[in-house]
Amino acid sequence: MSKKSLLIPVCLVFLASCGSGNNSTTPESTVTQAPSTEAPATSTTNPAAANMHGKRYCEILLLNLQEDGIHAEVFNTYPLNDCPDDQWKSIDTAAVAKDEGVVFASANGPRYWAMDSVVKSDMTEVYQKSFGGMEMNRYASVFVGAKPADLLIPYSPHAVNRKSAFTFNAGTTVYMLHDAEGKSYVMQSWSQQIDPALTEDDLLTLADRLQLPEGWSYDYKTLTKEFVVETRAEDAQVLGDDLHNSYSYVAVAP
Repeated sequence: MSKKSLLIPVCLVFLASCGSGNNSTTPESTVTQAPSTEAPATSTTNPAAANMHGKRYCEILLLNLQEDGIHAEVFNTYPLNDCPDDQWKSIDTAAVAKDEGVVFASANGPRYWAMDSVVKSDMTEVYQKSFGGMEMNRYASVFVGAKPADLLIPYSPHAVNRKSAFTFNAGTTVYMLHDAEGKSYVMQSWSQQIDPALTEDDLLTLADRLQLPEGWSYDYKTLTKEFVVETRAEDAQVLGDDLHNSYSYVAVAP
């Protein structure tokens, strides 16, 4: 966001949507206590950008223990670079965690933006770091849960503090999950972490590949008007599917 036009998501995820690169530790690692690190100077440049749909990016998440559980700071390559593959694969996340003084570092990518543009409203906590020589901006934070492995649970929303709005233009195809209660989630990025050959064309038949929970469904539509995922005033709720594609909750589906 994306991540710089975006953050996030953020795992998502997220986004909330966190996978693994060449990690030399596993999410099941025991969490004890880690020292906090002082953030570099903040940036005043808003990463708003257009024409980001389909652009490649990667993320590094720095996970640390707080009183209520594991939280992660999300660093994103977009738009500083397009996450060169050789450089990305050479990042040692165990070394990153040690250097940064955190309990775990997770490599999330490569990923591709599904939205067309992003505007971030709060730049006070945006700053730049280099991981394995790859420049990234800190755009968001996410509550992971009780242990690092919670980051990888599919179809489980995580709260992401990203203070941004994602815009999907008229004419853009949006890809959506709908849970058993009727809540809808719009894809914010697709991932090549599980399937390195996954392209946007494959998203049209993704319903045939996903191991959806009972009562869930997947569909898509081409927008006839602009659609905005607005999370500037509240945390986004971001989840990933079993291919590590990430989605943002929306109160009303487009």
